[in-house]
Amino acid sequence: MCQQLLIPEQIEEISLFGARFHKVKVCQLLDYVVAAGRQNKKTVVGNVNIRGLNIAYEEPWYRDYLNRSDLVFCDGFGVLLAAKLMGHLVDGSHRMTCPDYIEDLAKKCEREGISLFLLAGQPGVTDIAVRKLKAIAPGLRVAGHHGYFQKTGPENDAVIEKINAFKPDLLYIGFGMPVQERWMVDNLDRIHARVFLPLGACLDFYTDTVYRGPRWLTDNGLEWLTRLVTEPKRLWDRYIIGNPLFFYRVVKYWLAARSQSRVPAKFN
Repeated sequence: MCQQLLIPEQIEEISLFGARFHKVKVCQLLDYVVAAGRQNKKTVVGNVNIRGLNIAYEEPWYRDYLNRSDLVFCDGFGVLLAAKLMGHLVDGSHRMTCPDYIEDLAKKCEREGISLFLLAGQPGVTDIAVRKLKAIAPGLRVAGHHGYFQKTGPENDAVIEKINAFKPDLLYIGFGMPVQERWMVDNLDRIHARVFLPLGACLDFYTDTVYRGPRWLTDNGLEWLTRLVTEPKRLWDRYIIGNPLFFYRVVKYWLAARSQSRVPAKFN
């Protein structure tokens, strides 16, 4: 049984490359998102994986986005490994990825009367996702729009008008990093939603539009391998270059911190 998480400031924070995320579990994340959806204010929920922390290392605005978000959860085994290297007690339960919990989120939103707007994927993907979610949560108030639109100008304005007409409690944004975060930062004040949740390619995986890989791979931190095999031209630099670069930076960061006695010489 998970205790409801309402105050991220009381949850352990982990910092890598000057960007922070929270040590939370899936049930805590869902409790927090739904509770925030009932509040009359805007709440930003972020997530980190290897790609996100590489961007945070290189882009000050992205690092600032993570540090200003109300809650940031981990969506990558590589990030957990880095956190362990820095002496933090984390395990697989502190990593979560949207396709694994989106239906639990939908059911919880249905029970609590929280509305959901899906903004992601190619044309048609959100339609499939809405049908699937309504099948398991018939009372859920949910709508959507694809993510293939111009992120500025009249087309962007029209999408925002559609979102505002629906007035969702929870807005799911899936354009991929860092486009989704940049769009959210640029348009936050214009959008009438309570919770902003950028979550990448979740709907592509959930609707089987993109093959995610066998469960034994995804459960052991090797989902990236399937994605690399299926989309090598688009993703080779993210994984072949990005993953080793991340761990090089982590080791460099750890050695520097150790030399200044910021972390213990031994770690779990």
